Amino acid sequence: MTDANATTASQQLHGHLIGLPGSRDRLNTPALILDIDAFDRNVARMAIFARRHGLNLRPHAKSHKSADIARAQLAGGAVGLCCAKLGEAEALAAEGIDGLHLTSPVVTAAGIARLATLSRRLSALSVVADHPDIVDALASAAHGGPALTVFVDIDPGIHRTGVASPEDAVTLARRIVDCPNLTFGGVQFYCGAQQHIARFADRRTAIVDRTRYLSACLALLAAAGMTPPVVTGGGTGSHVIDAELGVLTELQVGSYIFMDREYSDCDLHGDDAPPFETSLMVDARVISANASGLVTIDAGLKAFATEAGAPPVMSGAGPDARYRFMGDEHGAIVGTDLPGIGARVTLGTPHCDPTVNLYDAYHVVRGDVLTAIWPVTARGRST
Repeated sequence: MTDANATTASQQLHGHLIGLPGSRDRLNTPALILDIDAFDRNVARMAIFARRHGLNLRPHAKSHKSADIARAQLAGGAVGLCCAKLGEAEALAAEGIDGLHLTSPVVTAAGIARLATLSRRLSALSVVADHPDIVDALASAAHGGPALTVFVDIDPGIHRTGVASPEDAVTLARRIVDCPNLTFGGVQFYCGAQQHIARFADRRTAIVDRTRYLSACLALLAAAGMTPPVVTGGGTGSHVIDAELGVLTELQVGSYIFMDREYSDCDLHGDDAPPFETSLMVDARVISANASGLVTIDAGLKAFATEAGAPPVMSGAGPDARYRFMGDEHGAIVGTDLPGIGARVTLGTPHCDPTVNLYDAYHVVRGDVLTAIWPVTARGRST
């Protein structure tokens, strides 16, 4: 259960609807919807996949920012959670979530001090580094407290974060090993640019190439007597390929629980059969229907992440219906079979992570019944 004091606006508006027949249709809109049955099946399918392939599962909380979802993933067999930002980790830790791994470097003095404080509250916390100065600062902050587990972040080629060469990986790992206040946790290798390549064969070629580079880094580390105990990375788009190649020991999958349009457009398993279901949606409502071939709904630029294009229309309008942004608060449904005033329209999310960050809560539904309201625990925690 979520902290009863963490009351969201959604809980105040809709808490009385929980459990009532037809309560989904009584929600104020736009509302972030989570289909609990599809979600549960997605969690179970990825957990079964990881077990079958001997991989640990450490899902990425940046996708959902939710303590309730984190608990469901841990109950399903995950060994812990990834967090993109320190603030996410702090928010989840405050709700009792342990076993957290920070996938982005923490570099400021204030941030490292917060990290040291967090490490004293958790039984398991790890962080990445890609520069000797960061390692030195982490070692200094950990003095007098529990040893901090540090991973070498390896750049897969997009030059966002990570050491730039196998030799740099060895140098940094040695720096970590030589610090008495630090524990060498392993390496992180996340091929983010390859996750959304639509064709499976093209995505596999790209991941094979990058994994070959990772293997060269691992070989050099092993030759230096520092075989990484954990090799963490991968994602929803590459999990099948990563399992086949057998180099990663831990999967950092995230969006599989939701399946936004970006991932639904990808052939994830190479057979054009989607292995996961769309569970995350936005319910909106028609507020104007005076134009021919178009109705206006109450979900616009503030209701969806926009960099991935328009959301798909899932239900509530005819098969040819499509969405068009019409401003901050409004969108248009265009088509030939359109709903009337007050009708509910359900849309998928183009990109789940930043869409979730726009809302304060998930409205968890089973069919047309609101069954729970889960706060977006780490909403806005970007520092």
